[in-house]
Amino acid sequence: MIKIEASTLEDAYAKATLELECSVAQLRYEVIQYPSSGIFGFFKKNAIIVAECVDKPLDVAMSVAVQKVPQNDAIKADTKVSHRHSHDKLEPVQVKSNLQTPSVPLVQKTKHIVNEGLAQQDKRVLDSFFEEKHLPDPEQISKNNQVLAEEIELQLKELFAHSCFAIDTIEVDVVDHTALIFIDGDDAALLIGKEGYRYNALSYMIFNWLHAKYNLHIKLEIAQFLTSQQKMIWSYIQPVIEQVKMHGKGKTRALDGILVQIALEQLRAEFPEKYVAIKTAKDGQKFVVINEFNSQSHG
Repeated sequence: MIKIEASTLEDAYAKATLELECSVAQLRYEVIQYPSSGIFGFFKKNAIIVAECVDKPLDVAMSVAVQKVPQNDAIKADTKVSHRHSHDKLEPVQVKSNLQTPSVPLVQKTKHIVNEGLAQQDKRVLDSFFEEKHLPDPEQISKNNQVLAEEIELQLKELFAHSCFAIDTIEVDVVDHTALIFIDGDDAALLIGKEGYRYNALSYMIFNWLHAKYNLHIKLEIAQFLTSQQKMIWSYIQPVIEQVKMHGKGKTRALDGILVQIALEQLRAEFPEKYVAIKTAKDGQKFVVINEFNSQSHG
């Protein structure tokens, strides 16, 4: 059994077949780590599998093929063996055989049957593999997400049970590798903090926990803070959007914490064909730039 690492599962399977010198039909594997594109280029993960080659079916297929080929009188054997004992000594065995070497056309016919059978089997397996791409069952994904959401929700409730904040509502849902977290209560405003500084810290902490443990991204909503921030940023970036439409490029002012992430998401949705990214100024402040892909370096 070997360990294979590649950027995608398909590349890992192909690499395993090359190293093990077997076909996909003979490959038995287990996915140790699914690939992840990460977030904003960070935390990217490769696919990792362990694989082995099961018993090669060549010998079995050869024997079946030979049985299907009409027998020739030339390969029928008549073997006679006799043993004679004398004074407790075994005399040499005398073997008489009429076995002859199969003719060349027969060997070629047998090889053709075997190769054609294996080729069709491999083709069926490969077609199935690349068409389905080993996609999990949607119903199973939904069940797994529900179990994961319940587990995360339980741990968050335990965390806030030991805090000084009066929080009575914690709900978690998992969709598309993202944990959607809603928190509310009498102390929701205190949990957000002035200008959202506590919100940013909590969001950063939860993201690092869930991404490291479950490979999940997060969207954290405390009361209506995230929704209000999204509306506020959408109003703010309207002049920026108009500027980009007129001149082909533009940028936001410096934004703090979650605001720069919200602006990034909204501007990428508005300009999917353009280069939209977060830049950091010399003083450490962050802003979003929008321009053409071939002028990224001029942001």
